[in-house]
Amino acid sequence: MKLLTSYLPEKIRSAVRFIIIGNTGMFVQTWCFMAALLLFEHPEKGAALYYVAFGIGYVLEMIPNYLFTSWYTFGIKPDIKNAGGFLLARAINLVIQLGLLPLMIELLPTWRDDYISFLVIFIGGCINYLVCLLFFQKPKS
Repeated sequence: MKLLTSYLPEKIRSAVRFIIIGNTGMFVQTWCFMAALLLFEHPEKGAALYYVAFGIGYVLEMIPNYLFTSWYTFGIKPDIKNAGGFLLARAINLVIQLGLLPLMIELLPTWRDDYISFLVIFIGGCINYLVCLLFFQKPKS
């Protein structure tokens, strides 16, 4: 049985699959972020523990995201090259997310934490895909 995305052209297929994996990761990251906020007894937005909670969500989501990005999104075996590229893409993504988080908190003070995190994670994810494209190339036969 073929997956629905198998019928798409290769360049579109990887983008659609990246969106599927990325959105799944976004929910995992946000759930872990919200759970960490509960664990830390809801620190104020912008407090150090608020960012620690955000980082916990980020790290816990990253491992399955890498594996599914390799296998499902790009259809290649995880290796040291694409792992390094993924870590670089994620480092850029983290800088973007941590830079956008305080900005979005200021711009959207009435929004709920999870809405703000969804928006920040989405923007970082778009840039993450573009960086991943450089490192997840199928070997030429």
